[in-house]
Amino acid sequence: MPFFCDTHAHLYLPEFDNDRAAMVQRAVAAGVERILLPSIDRDHQASLEALCAQFPDYCFPMIGLHPCSVKANWEAETQFIAQVLAQHADQYYAIGETGLDFYWDLTYRDEQAQSLVQHIEWAKTYDLPIVLHCRNSHAEVFDLICQHYDERLSGVFHCFSGNEDDAAALANRLPNFYIGIGGTVTHKKGNQAAVVAATDLAHIVLETDSPYLTPEPFRSMRDPNAKRNESAHIPLIAQKIADIKGISLNEVAAATTRNAMRLFKRIRNY
Repeated sequence: MPFFCDTHAHLYLPEFDNDRAAMVQRAVAAGVERILLPSIDRDHQASLEALCAQFPDYCFPMIGLHPCSVKANWEAETQFIAQVLAQHADQYYAIGETGLDFYWDLTYRDEQAQSLVQHIEWAKTYDLPIVLHCRNSHAEVFDLICQHYDERLSGVFHCFSGNEDDAAALANRLPNFYIGIGGTVTHKKGNQAAVVAATDLAHIVLETDSPYLTPEPFRSMRDPNAKRNESAHIPLIAQKIADIKGISLNEVAAATTRNAMRLFKRIRNY
């Protein structure tokens, strides 16, 4: 069976409260043997870390402040992260998720940028990859990363929202960064299929963003329970990439897992 890595899943959220352990076991049965858990904010960190403690061989924690959680108290949130990293940086596998979200609310647009820059500095200081959220803000996040880029900085543009030219620019200017491809590659609308077709597999990692962004055919099901995304759906995403590129599922699994291990190097050494 192919070995997969889900590089982005919020399995600690309430949507999984009724079947969390069974859901993780389904992922393992599907060949998903590594799951990265991005942080949202301080209020969710305890449940994230409890899940990693429950499944230490499969679930690996990040720490960060989601741009949608950047509010009036954002400096207290980043101070909390700074204190945790100062004492326990070796317990985390990435910084994030962080970034810019200009879809829901622009009230804290400047503060989101300040928070992102702080996360970039943590990533460099602690030699950790950074996981980037770029909703309606790909160009702005790309520009900020380019401004601060050096050989110490690596990461992933989660739920990649750019076009083929953006993916090529990322590969050329940010060689330590990858694009995250998830369930939207299976959707009829959108341009992720075209991006995948134009992008070398060496620049792609797999993700679900569970419980969000469910791939087909589950996205179209009437049962609301079936519409929830989970890490066991990673092979569906990989198969779609294989179909687009005209290669085998095993080739996609091997390449994307190799990329994930290269990026999240503390998992490789686990």
